Amino acid sequence: MASRWICATIGHSFVNLLDRYIFKSVLATCTAAVAVFAFVLIVGNVIKDLLNYFLTGQIDAVTFTRLSLMLVPFVVSFALPMGVLTGVLLTLGRLSADSEITAMRAAGLSLRRVARPVILLGLLGGFLALYINFEAMPAARMQYNRERAEALRAKPLSLIVPRTFIRDFPGVTVYVSEKLSNQQGDVLKDIWLWELDAKGRVIRFARADSGRVSYDEENNALVLTLLSGRVEKRDEQAPENFATPTLVGSFEKWEAVRFPLDRMFRDSGVRTKLDWMPLQALLTERNGLTRPVAGETTAQGDERRSKIDKIDFAVSDRTNMALAVFTFALIGVPLGVKVSRRETSANLGLALGLALGYYFFTTAVSWLDHHPEYRPELLLFAPNLILFGLAVILYSRLEKR
Repeated sequence: MASRWICATIGHSFVNLLDRYIFKSVLATCTAAVAVFAFVLIVGNVIKDLLNYFLTGQIDAVTFTRLSLMLVPFVVSFALPMGVLTGVLLTLGRLSADSEITAMRAAGLSLRRVARPVILLGLLGGFLALYINFEAMPAARMQYNRERAEALRAKPLSLIVPRTFIRDFPGVTVYVSEKLSNQQGDVLKDIWLWELDAKGRVIRFARADSGRVSYDEENNALVLTLLSGRVEKRDEQAPENFATPTLVGSFEKWEAVRFPLDRMFRDSGVRTKLDWMPLQALLTERNGLTRPVAGETTAQGDERRSKIDKIDFAVSDRTNMALAVFTFALIGVPLGVKVSRRETSANLGLALGLALGYYFFTTAVSWLDHHPEYRPELLLFAPNLILFGLAVILYSRLEKR
């Protein structure tokens, strides 16, 4: 009797030790993989959104660093599923290649029992992803857009960048060869200005030898004065019909070309996008839309229901991304054991292929947001269900080996 108790105690201690070993190994690899993917995504977002402003002096180094750090929750929401899958594949592939999985199964442990610490890690990662997707990421995203807009608003004249096609102003594209600063404002040399219609077609073009730009603080607008130039005006109904004569004129001084900045800095206001709203704000918004308004027209009702569908899709999308963390951890175990490779490149390639296929499907479903009859908010969960079913099949087959 005593010998049985001793054997049971030793066996229990061995299993607990094995669980901690697998859990720590997978956790360390997953953390490293998430950090790598997050770094790559941060670099891409920084280059796209911030680097140009930093190089042109529109934001200083401290603001640049703080804004870059605010992107972390946003990129982690995408990096977490990929990182977990990569970490599980790398760790289980190494254990299988070293015959450690074979030794565990020879000791009487089933594959499901070996996978228990990985599944636990997947559950914890899923709950972490829920918090990031519904709370941390929206809060950081709102703060990021608010601070970036405020930083740019503090130096509005720096929006005019020499030797760059400036498309920040709605309906206008500007190009300046040189900019010099003085007490009256910034002096510009060789100015090109294209005025565009709603379809992005040029309806008026002006080129001036020089000019000045100043900031109208009261109306929150840049004021551009053009000096010594020429202007071409095209037919607004058919600007691309070059058979129509183009009106050409010259001027010595063209005053008060105004670029309102309110639209550019709208993200700093109270209006926010659905992607930046936390869960409670989304639910409050949805509850307010579910109540019909007295005297509502058919068009207004359709618009209200469209907003409800968009909120449902946003909630499903974030929930689905969190669920992907658990699903990827679940399917990573049989795939890692089956592949049985120590090579990082092979496991990393498998993880990237699976993750890219998953993201492609969810992106394709997002294109159906204007077709609520297809229920895109439910179709989003199809990849997770497919991967879950595939994981069950792989577990069953490996157990029979």
